[in-house]
This record gives sequence, C-alpha cells and structure tokens, in this order.
Amino acid sequence: MKMKDNTKKHNTAEEFAAAKKECRELFEKKLLDYGTSWRIMRPMSLTDQIMIKAMRIRSIEEKGVALVDEGTRPEFIGIVNYCVMALIQLDLGPGDNLAPAECMRLYDEKLNQTTRLMENKNHDYDEAWRQMRVSSFTDIILQKLMRTKEIEGHDGHTIVSEGIDANYMDMINYALFALIKTA
Repeated sequence: MKMKDNTKKHNTAEEFAAAKKECRELFEKKLLDYGTSWRIMRPMSLTDQIMIKAMRIRSIEEKGVALVDEGTRPEFIGIVNYCVMALIQLDLGPGDNLAPAECMRLYDEKLNQTTRLMENKNHDYDEAWRQMRVSSFTDIILQKLMRTKEIEGHDGHTIVSEGIDANYMDMINYALFALIKTA
C-alpha cells in the first residue's frame, strides 16, 4: 500500500504577494472612503492603534470566539496597513493629506522595502515561520509593540537595538505570515 504524500509545496513569494495584494486592495478602498485622514496621527498613536488590533486577535485566540462579527483576518490586515501608515509617518511626520496616487506610491514603497527584509530573513532562517503557530505570530507582534512603545518613550533613540521602523516592518511580516497560514 502506497502512503499518500501530505507534504505541500510552498511558494513563499506567491503567497506573500497574494497576502500583500489583499492588504493593498483594502487600503486603497479605504483611501477612497476616508482619504488620508490618518496623516493627522503621530506614529505613537498608530502604534496604539496596532496594539488594539493585536490585543483583539489575542483575545479572540484565547476565548475562541468573537462577539463582533469579524474574525482575526481583518485585524491582521489592519496591522499590516497601520504599520505601513506608521512607516510613512516616520518619514513625513503628521501633516496634510496626500494625493491618492502619492499615497499609494508610498504604500508600495514601504511594503516593497518590508518584502525585501522578509526575503533576506526568510533565506537566513530557512522559512522557520512555517513551523510556527499563528498565536506565536500574535505574541511576537505584541512583543514588537512593547519594544516600539519603549523606544518611543526614549524619543526614538536606541543604544544597540534596531529602531522603530524595523519593528514596524517585522510586525508587517509576521501579520502577512499569519494571513498566509490562515488563508
């Protein structure tokens, strides 16, 4: 009797692109609804917004049920998009609205930069994330948020650690991994 091969071939680049596309499409639709009203927010406020999303995910994971008719997937998408906004704000600072085309250009720039980071780390770590649980991604995102808040409390200065931008990029990548694993 021949055993069935249950191993699944993965194409990280394709899966990552699909998850990014899902996030980008929602971001673009919300841009049409709200414009760039988020440009008023300081990076610290965006960090807090990301914290709310991550804490809701963890609450749902621990309770096993959501009373609001949305699961964790929209929250992971929200984490990606709020982190991209925060990266843009780190560069530009709070300010005036952006034209939609410029906003999407900046969105793509930040997400592409984050993708390059993932590709480099994924090469070095040999896709270790595939062995992780989604709940671990949630915990790591919460840890990165705590680190970010600590660095923000030091006016963005670190002695030997990566900066705020690196933490936002890591959060994006872990949220995208979660979207891939929950697809």
